[in-house]
Amino acid sequence: MLLAGICITGIAHAQDRKAPAYPLITHNTYFSIWSNTDKLNSSTTTHWTGAEQSLLGLINVDGKIYRFLGKEQTNYKTLLSASDEASYSVNYTENKPLGDWTSLKYSTAGWKSGPAPIGDDEKNVKTLWKSDDIWVRRTFNLSAVADINELFLKLNHDDNVEVFLNGSKVYEKTGWTSSFQYFPISKKLLKAGGNVIAIHLANSAGGRFLDFGLVDKLKNSTGSILLADQKNVDVNATQTVYNFTAGKIDLQLTFTSPLLLNDMKLLSRPVSYITYKVNANDGKNHAVKIFLGASSDIAVYQPTQVVTAQKYGTAKLSVLKTGTVEQPVLQKGGDDMRIDWGYFYVAAPKATGAVQFITKGTEAANAFAKGTILSTAPKGRSLSLNTVVPFGKVGKTAVERFIELGYDERFSVQYFNTDLRPWWNNSGKATIEGELTDAFSEYQSVMKKCVAFDKQVYADALRSGGKEYAYICVLAYRQSIAAHALVKSPAGETLWLSKENNSGGFINTVDVTYPSAPLYLIYNPELVQGMLNGIFHFSETGKYPHPWAAHDLGTYPKANGQTYGEPMPIEESGNVIILCAAIAKADGNANYAKKHWKTLTTWVDYLAKEGLDPKTQLCTDDFAGHLARNANLSVKAIVAIACYAQMAQTLGEAETAKKYRTIAESMVPEWIKMADAGDHYALTFDSKDTWSQKYNLIWDKVLGLHLFPQKVYDTETQYYLTKGNKFGIPLDSRKTYTKNDWITWTATFAPQKDQFETLIHPLYVHALETPSRVPLNDFYDSKTGIRENFKARSVVGGFYMKMLADKLKAE
Repeated sequence: MLLAGICITGIAHAQDRKAPAYPLITHNTYFSIWSNTDKLNSSTTTHWTGAEQSLLGLINVDGKIYRFLGKEQTNYKTLLSASDEASYSVNYTENKPLGDWTSLKYSTAGWKSGPAPIGDDEKNVKTLWKSDDIWVRRTFNLSAVADINELFLKLNHDDNVEVFLNGSKVYEKTGWTSSFQYFPISKKLLKAGGNVIAIHLANSAGGRFLDFGLVDKLKNSTGSILLADQKNVDVNATQTVYNFTAGKIDLQLTFTSPLLLNDMKLLSRPVSYITYKVNANDGKNHAVKIFLGASSDIAVYQPTQVVTAQKYGTAKLSVLKTGTVEQPVLQKGGDDMRIDWGYFYVAAPKATGAVQFITKGTEAANAFAKGTILSTAPKGRSLSLNTVVPFGKVGKTAVERFIELGYDERFSVQYFNTDLRPWWNNSGKATIEGELTDAFSEYQSVMKKCVAFDKQVYADALRSGGKEYAYICVLAYRQSIAAHALVKSPAGETLWLSKENNSGGFINTVDVTYPSAPLYLIYNPELVQGMLNGIFHFSETGKYPHPWAAHDLGTYPKANGQTYGEPMPIEESGNVIILCAAIAKADGNANYAKKHWKTLTTWVDYLAKEGLDPKTQLCTDDFAGHLARNANLSVKAIVAIACYAQMAQTLGEAETAKKYRTIAESMVPEWIKMADAGDHYALTFDSKDTWSQKYNLIWDKVLGLHLFPQKVYDTETQYYLTKGNKFGIPLDSRKTYTKNDWITWTATFAPQKDQFETLIHPLYVHALETPSRVPLNDFYDSKTGIRENFKARSVVGGFYMKMLADKLKAE
């Protein structure tokens, strides 16, 4: 609750809003559950991708039941199957039809027919569609229309869609979905007997896809459940803490993912805690029981996958386990992915008298309300793993209990065609039961460590940048870590492999490592080595033959070689060299760089040749397109060459250090001359009416390179201060979009404290006001705050740059 004292003014309902989304369970890109509303009981909890992964929390106080976590699962009855339940065929045409093609009586003579789904991915569709437009009709018969409670369209589409039911438009959207969504439509449009759904789909970018059906939303049978009153929520580095009142009982609910970066054993343990602390608020004694229903959807890619579930016990724990029947280990890869191999676990200490049972998800809340504890669904779809924790009679003295949630992936990633187990089970001899038991035995000590660490992170950030800066750093902590997998290579090297969440799904992307690194350089530089080891291996084994660093190692979870479409030679080579210098600074030696000196030399020579005035290349901001003569990319090359010289000096190679230092120093006046645009420095050397954030300059300051004169920093900062919008300064002069990780880097080299605070303030406002309710988004419109793309990415670790600068300066 370290953020409770922060003063937020001028923001409507600010006392309720603490984050765009709230981290609950955060371990890696697969085991990552969030709440996307300010009230924990206002929405179903989700995976970071947005797919529902329900955690349902109920409390029984003297027979009255209150919901404090999530929502009861909606129960739908299928009226017209989508292809996830049953095959169906449609009529379609790729030529704009004449006449009233949406009416039931329309003739489809000349149209084609084919099975659904329709799209352009041959692996996942049954009818190929690769043109810009398609018109689809599906006729069907229904009886007993009057018995329908609420009619919903079940739809998954890519891209822009118009949907008609019996000639009336019932839905329209510009954009796409990545899973089935449910949209209410009027049941009055349905007829007993023949009906038709007609759809026009237009492709505007990327992929193509269409699948649809109709469902009836059934009445909620748990109408007697009340809502607990959420008093506040506080987000700390490793914990999210909620406080509720449920009648005569106060409940403090704490989600702890003990991601302590300096404790690799604890960091890798895939177990989070949910802690319940209850006490009477009227001084009297009350009978209390708490219920947790955890959905088996946490262990599937799509909720249509069949799972099995079982209950068993260890010496100290009662355990529930679920996973897919299919178990396609490491078979799926891509961006919008959930894990569908391995097993999800819910464990409760036996000593508390906890009772566990398994039901369908739709039956979970009702079972608790009725006092039923019978397992009724060992196999099926969207099951609920249910745990009831009795507290007995509770008075004014608080009583505390906890439940553990764990995930055993079995195998985490594939690394150059070798399947790697998670770090905690690298030997293959550990068990998840052992991890759950250790988490149980160490509960008190782990919680103390987390509380102490949370205080330390906040205090460090507060000292570096003030309250608003500390706020965004705390929000970023778990998110950045949870976008990684921790494994050991076959050679025993640490691998800390990122997933490029919501921006391609690549694994170990170098220009994601680069902005993420400050967090890890502060708390455990070995993890930065773990971000680079695979990239060096790729080059040094000859698998990547180019004289520059690779962009990535593949598509998550398969790290078998670059899958991004083209190289970013200056970008990635500069990134790795700079980060090796940062590791050397943090470690006090250049031993890591020495191991890879030959490779680093090849890359720095490429930068010396091509880096000063870059030809047309992509940089990390690839969404902005190719750019020639990129002044900020040139800065990266110059700084990287000086970093190489600094490492050479540390290694005692004085002549080499002198040679490359001279190269870097000779480039600086050339850069100033080419980039000089009067009151600022240009985006590109040939366009003086442009500008950009020169965030790569920060390493000149942080690593003490003393390359660029102070005038460059003064000039740029003064200019940035004239370009501010409500949610930050734009990335450059081309668009109004921005990247908040780069803003923190730009702010860090601002010469004055008030300038830093002015540049940081909009990022704080963005966290509290952005309309995009997703895990911290780093790429958004600086005027509206609306997400351009990206969410839940590790790059928010870059917020820690000011703390890193202060730490290295102090040393």
